[in-house]
Amino acid sequence: MVPVAVTTSALTQGPGILYRGTFGQAEPADTQVNTAPAASGWTDVGGTLGGVNLTVSQKYKELEGDQIVDTVGRRLVNREAGLETDLAEPTLANLALTLNASVPVTGAGFASYDPPNDNSAATPTYCALIFDGIAPGGFTRRIFLRRSLSVADAKFSYAKDKQSVFSVSFAAHYVSSAIRPFRVVDATA
Repeated sequence: MVPVAVTTSALTQGPGILYRGTFGQAEPADTQVNTAPAASGWTDVGGTLGGVNLTVSQKYKELEGDQIVDTVGRRLVNREAGLETDLAEPTLANLALTLNASVPVTGAGFASYDPPNDNSAATPTYCALIFDGIAPGGFTRRIFLRRSLSVADAKFSYAKDKQSVFSVSFAAHYVSSAIRPFRVVDATA
């Protein structure tokens, strides 16, 4: 029997914190990975339920030649990154985030949200996201989605025996040749 080596300090589990900012918002420096992002540009969206999932889907096209029966190689032709969660605090601000809209209007004794009258030619309101979770060693892992849109159906319900949440699925989008759509930073100390 071959012994199996497991680095127990590399195992992770636990909740994290999701922040939203406007697209183009200045990101905290890598040296600040253990510090909450500046409240002037980043808003904690509150509790989540069921975890936060980052998905990176990659599609490759096979290279082939008539004289070779084996697949010669592959080239990346499409990549999609996204983040999914259930927002456990069904506030109007989180509803606006789920619908890619600006924050709600507040007044004396009320807050309201009216969805914009967008059309298919209108440029949607992109946002930036930061998720702080646990990295191996018990340190902080920070995930940036720099230009994101909520792309799934907005669903929320009220039921006698279930907690109300906003289910949200964000997709990351191209920013520029110098700025990648997503980035992951781990603290090491």
